[in-house]
Amino acid sequence: MSEPLRALALLAAAALGACDGPSGGDAESVTVFAASSLTDAFEELDRGFEADNPGVEVSPSFAGSQVLRVQIEQGAPADVFASADARHMDALLAAGLVEDRRVFAHNELVVIVPVDDPAGIEAFGDLRRARRLVIGDASVPVGRYTRRLLSRAAERLGFDFESDVLGHVVSEETNVRLVRAKVELGEADAAIVYRTDAVASDRVRIVEVPGDLNVRADYHIAVVSASPRRELARRWLAHVEGEAGRRALSEHGFVPAR
Repeated sequence: MSEPLRALALLAAAALGACDGPSGGDAESVTVFAASSLTDAFEELDRGFEADNPGVEVSPSFAGSQVLRVQIEQGAPADVFASADARHMDALLAAGLVEDRRVFAHNELVVIVPVDDPAGIEAFGDLRRARRLVIGDASVPVGRYTRRLLSRAAERLGFDFESDVLGHVVSEETNVRLVRAKVELGEADAAIVYRTDAVASDRVRIVEVPGDLNVRADYHIAVVSASPRRELARRWLAHVEGEAGRRALSEHGFVPAR
């Protein structure tokens, strides 16, 4: 991980540590670290879990999976970690920092363009027309999935397709919400994001990726081993994997794991 990303993660971990503990009275709290792309679905799940568990407060923290991983490695107070890929979860598992790990949802990539689409990108193969393309940084799950997609596309659309597209990248962001924001703000002709982030915005238009080229993103969730509330954390995992959780994930564009 780059030094700027590590510094950002350490700063965020320090801030979380300063506000550790329940926010009021005798409320029991569960702190959930989750990938940025899970924001909308998990905020809905938070409300449902609190309604089903009076006296329990869910404290979410959303960021790039790589940032959250470093926070946990540095001792930030978290009870649950939900990652947008296996890599960062694998690292924590190998270090003995998480337990009860499982895949709970799937996602996929799409291209997004501004609603008025000034570059005229109607199909995935038109991505060459984007003079300003934004993607995820290589340290971020969405960035690695994007590079895997472009590598696959090169085999079908010509090996110059990958180099042409990457040659028009003007920004590489540290989480998928920042990638989407560049298109929403008119600072990019196109971007590659998760489907879930695309459907959550009315300021972008989706251009589909052919199914045989697309990359499936597997989302992993686990209990943080150092959590003093592991049983409560396991209840949260059960909520995510239960009927209400599967419904919320589906409504926000995810495919719940079987």
